[in-house]
Formats: sequence, C-alpha cells, structure tokens
Amino acid sequence: MPEPVPAEPGSTELTGLFVEKPLDSIVAVAGTDISFIARVDSTTLTRKPTMKWLKGKWLDLGSKAGKHLKFTETYDRNTKIYTYEMKIIKVVPGDAGGYRCEVTAKDKCDSSTFEISVEAAQQEEQADILSAFKRADAGEDEGDLDFSALLKATKKYIMEAIGNIRTLTINKTNLSDDAAYECVVGEDKCFTEVFVKEPPVTITKLMDDYHVVVGERVEFEIEVSEEGAHVMWFFEDIELVKDKDTKFRFKKDGKKHTLIINEATLDDIGMYHAWTNGGHTKGELEVEEKQLEVLQDIADLTVKATDQAVFKCEVSDDKVTGKWFKDGVEVLPSDRIKMTHNGRFHRLTINEVKPEDAGDYTFVPDGYALSLSAKLNFLEIKIDYVPRQDPPKIHLDTTGNMVSQNTIIVVAGNKLRLDVEISGEPAPTVVWSKGDKPITDTEGRVRVESRKDLSCFVIEGAEREDEGNYTICVTNPAGEDKAVLFVKIVDVPDAPENVKCTGVGEDCGTIIWDPPKFDGGAPLKGYLMERKKKGSSRWTKLNFDVYNSTTYEAKRMIEGVLYEMRVFAVNSIGLSPPSLTSKPFMPIAPTSEPTRLTVHDVTDSTCSLKWFAPERIGAGGLDGYVIEYCKEGDTEWVTANSELCERQGFVVRGLPVGEKINFRVVAVNVAGRSAPATLSQPVTIREIMEHPKIRVPRELRTKYIRKVGDKINLTIPFQGKPRPVATWFKDGQPVDPKMINVRNSNVDTILFIRSAEREHSGKYELLLQIENMEDRATIEIRIVEKPGPPVNVKVTDVWGFNAALEWQPPTDDGNCEITGYTIQKADMKTKEWFTIYERNRRTHCTVSDLIMGNEYMFRVYSENLCGLSEEPRQSKNTGCHCQDRCVHVSVYSTVCACLECKLNPYKEKDMACMPKFTQPLVDRSVVAGYSTAISCSVKGFPRPKIVWMKNKMIIGEDPKYLMQNNQGVLTLNIRKPSTFDGGKYSCMAVNDLGQDEVECKLDVRVATVPESK
Repeated sequence: MPEPVPAEPGSTELTGLFVEKPLDSIVAVAGTDISFIARVDSTTLTRKPTMKWLKGKWLDLGSKAGKHLKFTETYDRNTKIYTYEMKIIKVVPGDAGGYRCEVTAKDKCDSSTFEISVEAAQQEEQADILSAFKRADAGEDEGDLDFSALLKATKKYIMEAIGNIRTLTINKTNLSDDAAYECVVGEDKCFTEVFVKEPPVTITKLMDDYHVVVGERVEFEIEVSEEGAHVMWFFEDIELVKDKDTKFRFKKDGKKHTLIINEATLDDIGMYHAWTNGGHTKGELEVEEKQLEVLQDIADLTVKATDQAVFKCEVSDDKVTGKWFKDGVEVLPSDRIKMTHNGRFHRLTINEVKPEDAGDYTFVPDGYALSLSAKLNFLEIKIDYVPRQDPPKIHLDTTGNMVSQNTIIVVAGNKLRLDVEISGEPAPTVVWSKGDKPITDTEGRVRVESRKDLSCFVIEGAEREDEGNYTICVTNPAGEDKAVLFVKIVDVPDAPENVKCTGVGEDCGTIIWDPPKFDGGAPLKGYLMERKKKGSSRWTKLNFDVYNSTTYEAKRMIEGVLYEMRVFAVNSIGLSPPSLTSKPFMPIAPTSEPTRLTVHDVTDSTCSLKWFAPERIGAGGLDGYVIEYCKEGDTEWVTANSELCERQGFVVRGLPVGEKINFRVVAVNVAGRSAPATLSQPVTIREIMEHPKIRVPRELRTKYIRKVGDKINLTIPFQGKPRPVATWFKDGQPVDPKMINVRNSNVDTILFIRSAEREHSGKYELLLQIENMEDRATIEIRIVEKPGPPVNVKVTDVWGFNAALEWQPPTDDGNCEITGYTIQKADMKTKEWFTIYERNRRTHCTVSDLIMGNEYMFRVYSENLCGLSEEPRQSKNTGCHCQDRCVHVSVYSTVCACLECKLNPYKEKDMACMPKFTQPLVDRSVVAGYSTAISCSVKGFPRPKIVWMKNKMIIGEDPKYLMQNNQGVLTLNIRKPSTFDGGKYSCMAVNDLGQDEVECKLDVRVATVPESK
C-alpha cells in the first residue's frame, strides 16, 4: 500500500484555535493514500473541542467513515494539544474538491479550508470499455465479464441525452447509491462521487430503570424519531444481537423499539444502552432474589366436637403452592379434610372435628425455607346432670393474639373473633360493652354472637377507631363475673413527610425527611427509598434493607439529569403509603480548583494574578471566578471582585503597601464554589525596581526602508519598573507631534506615520528613563521613491549595425542607490518600443543588431529599489542606417550618429503587402496537465490584426489561453490542457490588403504510469 502523504507542519499561517492546520492545496495521485493533520491548543478552552471534517459547504464526512475515510483523535496531557487526522485510503478522482476542517469549543470556533487535486495514475493501454469490467480474480485468458457496475435504464436510473449533454437521474436514493459514478464517451472518461447521508435518528422517549425480582419479565422500551430506524442494543460494553440461543428478544412496533428479557436472573444486573446514529440512552436493571412475605399467619384454633376448623394464611406471591403437615406428617385430602388455594390465600378445612384431629398444623410453601404453624385444640364438653346453681365464670383463652392477660393486638383490616367460654347454672346472661356503651348488635361489622356456653365478639375489618377497652359481664341468679380486655389496633405507618434534597454532588444527592406522624401502633423499623428520572414512570429501589436514619445519600446517578425521590416507612405490619414526591433535583458537582495560580506583577497598591481553568468542569459548566485575599496571620478572607470574573486573570487593587498578603482563587458554577487554589507563600505589596531595557525588534536593528506614501507603525517593547518614560528624538531634536504620532503604554511605545514622506527620513532615537536610569536605542528610517529620468541621453557614435549611447545619472536618485538603467529602441516607422538592456549599471551602452537604412530613437529609464523612473529620457538625436553608410538628418532636427555622407538622399521603398504566414502551425500531441504552446510567424504591412480560433470558434478573453505577438512571431500558450482542449486550432491575420490563415491539430493524451510489481 502506498504511504500516505502527510501535510507539512509549519507550512501554513497559524490563526485562531489551530496550532497546525492542513496545507491550502495538495495534489494527490489516484490510488495512493493521503492524510491531513490539524492540531488544537486546549489550554485556554473550558471544554473539549469538537472537530468536524466537511467536503464542500455542508457534507459532514464523519458519517462516511469506513474503509475509504478514517478519522483519528489523540490528546497529549503534557502540552494539552488535541491532534485530529483525516486519512483518505486509495484516492479516487471523486475525492477532488474543496474541504474544510472546523473546530468549536463553547463560544469559540475556527476553521481552515484546503483543496485536493487528483492526478490520473495511468493511461489505459487499450480504448476498450469492456476491459473495465474484467473480473479481478481472472487470468489473462479466462473468466467472464462482470457487468454488475454497468448501469441500465430503469425507473430508478433515468438516462437522458440532449445534444452534447448526458444526464443520469437517480430516483429515491438510498445508502446503496453511495458510490463513485463514471461516464465513458469514446476514449474520454469523467468521474464523480455521490454521497448519500443517512438522516440522524434521535431518541424521543428515553429508557427507564428497572427493579425486578428473579424470574420476572423485563421490557426496556424507547421511541425514535423515524419508523424503521436501526437501533443497536448493548449490555455494558457488549452488543446484543438476535440469536436463537440468547435470552434477549427484540421487538419493533413503528417508532417503538423494545428489548425483552423473559426471565431475569442475577447475571442480568447492569447498565443497558440503546444507540442510534443521532442519539443514546441508557437504563439500569437491578434484580433481587425472590422473598416470600407472610401477610397473614395461621391462628391457633379451639373447637368442639362436630364443629368445623379452618386454618387460613396469606402470602405475597399468588403463584406459590405448598403442603400442609400435622405433627410432621403430610395431610392428605379426604371427604372430611379439604385443602384450597385461591390466589394468595391457602386454607385447610376440617369438617366434624374429632379428638384425634387435635395437634400442631404446619403450612410449608414450595421452594422456600419458610413454615407457618398453628395449634388445633379440641374442646371437650362435659355435662353435669346434678341440678345445682353455679355462679357464672368467664374462661379466657390467653393464647393466640393475647400478648398479656387482657390485651389483644389486631392488624388493621383483619378480622377479630374472640370466643369466650362461659360457665354457670342456670345459663348466665352475657353483656359486651365498650367503655360505658353496651354492644347489642348481632349483625354488622362489630357484633356479638351467642351460643350455648360460648359468647363470640366479632370485629370485621378492624379500624383504628375500634381500639379501646372492652368489658364482658356475665350474670345469673348465683352471681356475676366480669373481665376487661384491651383491643389494640396496629396498622402500617403513615407516609413520611417533607422529603427534599439538601445537597448534590457529581453523581449523588443528599435527601432528608420527617418521620410519619403516626407509626401505626408499632415501632418503626426504618425506611425504604425509591427514585426515578423526571418524566419517567419507573421507580427504582435504592435499598433492600431498611434504613434507620432520616438522612440518605443517593448515589450512582447521572450528572445533569433531573431526579425525583420518595420514601416509605416500615414497621412490623408492613410498608406505609409512599411519601409525596420530592422536588426535582439534578446531580451536579462544583468544578475542581483552578490550576497554576501565579503572580504576574506587583506594584505599591496592586497585585496582578493569572491562572488556568480547572481540569474538571462537569455538566454545570463554569460561571466565573472569585478572587479573595487576606493579610498574613489573619483568617478572614476578603473578596476582591464584586462580580464573577470570567477571564483567567485579575488585578487586585487598593492593597496596603509593604504588607504580606495571601491570595486564593475559587471557581464558581451552579453547584457552588470549588476548592480554592492558593498561592504557596504570601506576596509582599511593593513596587520592584527594574532597570529600563529597550527590546529593539530584529528587523529594526538595520536600516528601515519604506516607500513614499507607505504607513509606518513601529512597536518597540521595553521593560522597567516603575513605568518608564519614553521620549522620541529625530536627528537630536524631539519629534514634531504634528508630523509623527507617538503612543506609550506600560510595556511598549509606538511610533506611527500615516503617510511617509521624504522628509521623514533620518535617525530616530528612543530614550527610556526611570529616575536617574536610562536606556537608548537608535533606529534609522529611510523613505525612498522612484528616481528621476537620466540626463543628457545622446547617440555618440554609429558604425556598422551598431550605435553607441551615453547619458548622465539622474539628478534625483529617489533617496536610494541607482541599481541600473533600462534602454529601449524604436523604429521611426512602427514607433514600437523594444527593451534592449535591463539593469545596465553603466551610464553608456552599445546597441547592436540594427537594420541598415532604418532610423531609430532611443530612451533610457533609471531604476532603484522602488522600480523604474516614471518618465524615460529620450535621445536628442536619432541614428539612421543606409546602404552606403551615409548619415541623414531627421525631420525632427536630429542627426544620425554616423559620419555625414554627401550622396543623394535614400528613397524609402513601399513596404505595403498583404499578410502572409512565413512559418505555419505544426500538429502537436501533448500530455494532459502540462502547459504547451503552438507558434507561427507572419509578415505584412500595415501590421495585421491577429485572430486565434479553436474549431472555427474565436478564442475570447479566456484566462486559460495567453496570446503573444513578438515582432511577427505569434504564440498561443495553453495552460494545463485537458482532453477537452484537443481539436483544430487556427490563426488568421487580417489587414487592409487581405488576409491569410493557417491551422493545426492538437491531440491531448492522458499520462501513463507503469504498473508497480
């Protein structure tokens, strides 16, 4: 593979953000590689710059990256320079054209344009179009022709021919039409390249986070801006593809794209990404193991013979099955024993209870290390037939929900059934009351059911208002008995209150809340927290174990994204309702501290500081800087700037002279203040005495020469403290402010002349003073202009075909040395001037190759640094050559420079003739891309008019052609001809006496390059 041609560093003028950019123009050979390099200095940038490579006005080449175009980016942490490279693999003619690289960084931007020209690598040996379709893997005499690249006229491809114009129209372009196209007409070819850009697809609905348990179905769903768009799914850094063996499934429904995981496992925990060519979103999946919660435990039962016993429990998963055991032995269903499973409820029903049914019953859910146990007590009824009177007696069962001798705890919403056994003869009368109010209802939510020797107190769906002291009083003629029971209703707690965010970090946020007003009658065990992105409906759990504090720091959030939080309270009964959603908050962090804080300058009352931007800025951006100072030994810092400083430099004013001051700089954004950047040691506020020193630029250390009318702007930098006093002198006298403008600053002085004149020439002296110290510098300025014409130009002698000229230097040399003279001659007939000598240093010369019998005039220009003099000096006499070497006096009272002859005057011959070509045009064959010329010669008098034509069409003011006429020798120069410049060229000469014409054929061929082995 040919080596790529890199752009030469340092070959272009550096401006803006670039420290190196591509050459303005590069010529590449087809089939070779070429690379372009641009470098950007990011030391003054607050964000990473963005580079775009463009072709033409709008085509973004980033979408064309692949085998033909490659882009690379590197970063040097030491120099903080980004290097961007664009490499074109195997250049084709379609790559020719204008390109632009454009870099942007927040509010700064810069661009650079360059041109690529492509030269043909070789010429086809045979003008056979079929050879272009020969298969690459076939031998010399084998293989078929491949016409896959030859376009045919279809509905998609429409080919039109109108005169000499051939048009190819492509309807409904797609990505497969992105290719190079070639048009072949005879032996000529032309190329072009069509770029088809896929429109960017954005994500309109972002991906939500998921929190599921093992085995649940997960669906990550997004919406894109266009139907049928290509979406790539990733798990962490691994791309997910459609495969029979994978558990991932992909679904497309219009603009909706869904990633489905049918049964989630612990291995699926992580971050999932969705990418389009114009957007990106991600969501987190958290999977926890299954935990079965017991919502209602089995209660102990005491039943009598022939009664029905029902054990009931409730679990959190309605799909869980289980088995019943009695004293460790599995209970099997029968006509008397029934086992049912209805949703989350599991029941064991025993009809016509027998004494052998008493025992410990256990329910064991399948797949969980959990068991629920309760006891069945068989109540034997003994009948005493001895007729007697027994006082009434209340027999309370202290098992079950009894937590003490007279307290019963009931979960809100559950049913309370309190069976109290009563004895006494005759049968006692039972009265239930709450406080002083008796309960007499036998139907309803709170009711009393009476049976023989048994009184039942029932509360359906216990509520908080049912809590209190309940009294049962039994009486008969033999006496009475009374018992007091306290029924305590326990419930889930109320929701926590005042959930809010008190602080944020780069990926975290601190949340606080108030405990619920009512704890549900049971001590709080802690809290559970959830969060979600604003606008999403998917909540994500933040903790699986209860959290005891009312302050929580949520982590693993994305900086710059709005989040909302809510909190649940937990007690032994269960979860409270969720709290109100907190106000949206955004994790964002202050920047890091500013870097490289240094002291730039110190005076008696000011201190100039400079620093660099923080290394890490984050999504919050950078609003500005706060500069603070304090005296050495103090702890109170004083703010130096009332408003944020946006620049990376500041002058602190109003400082006490002689004091030692500490300085620090803090970066500020919406997240707050960064850590301070502090100077390592205090600064003493005192002006530092520095000797004056003039730094004369190198170009001013020699004679400074400018032309009359030029603008003079001299900037002379200097050093010294305190501020030096700069004074300019010209030739020992202070400069005139009316003629010369002077501006002085702290670090330099500027001498400015709007329009230079000759009188501005001289020696300028700059005096720099600080009290009794000084420094001087001298600059010599010379203002020059064009010289005057030479003096006393005359012909001193004429002999043979020669003439001798002499002159004297000009009286005005333009204030600089005369570098030479230009001598010209003219025939008195044509009066056309021709240059004989240029830059002749002597004040005399000899003119040769004169024509015998012609009369000539001569003129001389003087030349200096500014150029030729405005006017020439013409000779006072003329030179006349005749066949018998005699001298004639011109009609302008000039004399010949040869010896005077006494023969008869020479009679001028009639030279008029029609145009005739003495040398015709010759057929030529040239190589494309290399300039050429065709020539012929013509004679005729009067001087004929010359007309050049191509294919009988007059060549006008075309910059591609240059037409010259040098004393009858006619030349047509053709600049870098192409195959289209071939044809028949003709030259026609016309005057009053007639015309003549010659023509030739020009053949332009493509250069051939031998194939490399």
